Amino acid sequence: MLMFPKIHLKPEVETYLRSVFKNKELLTSLGSEVCDVKFEALLRRLSHPPAFSSVRVNTSLVSVDHVKKLLTEEIRKECKGCPVEDIRILEHPKIPDVILIPNIGPRENLQRHSFEVIVGAQCGNAVLRGAHVFIPGIVSAPKLMKAGDIVSVYSDVHGECKRGAKEYKGVKVFVGNGIAELSRKEIFSSNGTLRGVGIRMTEPVYVSPSFDNLMISFLFLQNLPSVVASHVLDPKPGERILDMCAGPGGKTTHIAALMNDTGEVIAIDKIANKVKKIKQNAENLQLRCTKVFCYDGTKALAKEGIWHEQEGPPFPPDSFDRVLLDAPCSGLGQRPNMACDWSLKEITSYQPLQRMLFKVAVNLLKPGGVLVYSTCTITLAENEEQVAWALSTFPCLQLHQQAFPSKQFPSSRLSLLHAFLNKVTLLQDKGIVI
Repeated sequence: MLMFPKIHLKPEVETYLRSVFKNKELLTSLGSEVCDVKFEALLRRLSHPPAFSSVRVNTSLVSVDHVKKLLTEEIRKECKGCPVEDIRILEHPKIPDVILIPNIGPRENLQRHSFEVIVGAQCGNAVLRGAHVFIPGIVSAPKLMKAGDIVSVYSDVHGECKRGAKEYKGVKVFVGNGIAELSRKEIFSSNGTLRGVGIRMTEPVYVSPSFDNLMISFLFLQNLPSVVASHVLDPKPGERILDMCAGPGGKTTHIAALMNDTGEVIAIDKIANKVKKIKQNAENLQLRCTKVFCYDGTKALAKEGIWHEQEGPPFPPDSFDRVLLDAPCSGLGQRPNMACDWSLKEITSYQPLQRMLFKVAVNLLKPGGVLVYSTCTITLAENEEQVAWALSTFPCLQLHQQAFPSKQFPSSRLSLLHAFLNKVTLLQDKGIVI
């Protein structure tokens, strides 16, 4: 059931995406009218959370069965207001280290209260995935709101509400009810220095369990396509693997776990805070085969004749058995996303950077190695067009059908539905045809 309006985009961006979506192949196959219907359905889906929250189990430390038992009890404590029969912990039918928790909703019959709190669009998205409202996300609150008041929370999807407003009559989307932890005066007289929870959500439109600080050595909250990318890479114990744009470390730690924490996983990212997060996640999951460096991936290839045998980047050519390039992208496949205020120039700006990273990745890959390219967006320019460019630019590459490793996933295949999986994964081989 779809409750929210479609994702709010700038008109130029929506027109561009529609023109790309309605490509020659689809128009020939489906016709213009059906293409329009499917495109509108895609935009509506993007504003809603996935049907399931996916959690990756750190199988290097604990079994899935054991985690299921622990997690069932934790979620029952957290979701006291929900019927016990609605809280299910499911094993993914084809991915053995993934647990799925159905998100309950949308709950359309929740009462709306007279006190309305307006939050930013990104904060509203987080609420739909199980978060409380943190103080920096609050844009507007009623004049008389005090701690303990029951309030209804709305997302300012158009970004037009002025911070500190006492009420807002513009476009807003209801995301649930909660209890104010602070008064309006405390929230807006703090000059932005206050942190922590401002509204504790008690009746969200979608009930989605929060995993903050929950069994941090055993679990990692990770979107399903992100998990799939590491499985398609299929790392082996003892290999040397490069994760090129690794922050915040979900795939890095997954790769290390799939290798039974043996071998070497090199993770690089040019943003210091992301590097810190990768290290923290590896420490939480008790993985020791990861080495993390703050470094620009476009410069990770050492210049010819210049390499001092250092441990970190830049690296000489043919250094890695497998490379994962989860490239920076426009991020339009992330869900839920009620609004994106990017311009067309911003949306289409990533292709040159992705190609620079691609060139480095190919050169760092050993002959016979495997390269996986992935994004979290839905544009052809960042996905299929990049694949076509890579195959024409690098004759050494061979495109392979996306397949799960046969030992873990007998007779299973990953379908390429880029608009709905939110992730395009390219398995490539260098030097030889497998």
